[in-house]
Amino acid sequence: MLRTLVFALILASGITATAGDPLFINMTTDEAHRASMAISFGKNQMDRGHGLTVFLNDRGVVLASKLRAEQYSGQQKVLLEIVSRGGAVLVCPMCMKQYGVLAVDLLPGLKLSNPDLTGAALFAKDGRTLSW
Repeated sequence: MLRTLVFALILASGITATAGDPLFINMTTDEAHRASMAISFGKNQMDRGHGLTVFLNDRGVVLASKLRAEQYSGQQKVLLEIVSRGGAVLVCPMCMKQYGVLAVDLLPGLKLSNPDLTGAALFAKDGRTLSW
């Protein structure tokens, strides 16, 4: 019953997504559970055919550092899987500076962000955005 009601509300809202519609996840947390939720949600949508960009900013940038491999091994594994499958993981350089993350310590395949990269992903045609 609840499932039917939720589906009806989604249909009534006019919100639709088709395979390939890109997802932009703005992740600001270094809290392990919230970070896992964000990147796992994105990966699951990627599995369903959606393009994916994960933007690590504010405290989220610490997950991008190889020096945090022990603390964030599970999250880093999923980030690397996203990149290996064609998704993008962008890392805010201003936030990196704030939290002492060096470019040489970034996981392989993660990209230093800039306004052009971030803007292209954020404003992609038919894109959706979520924030954690």
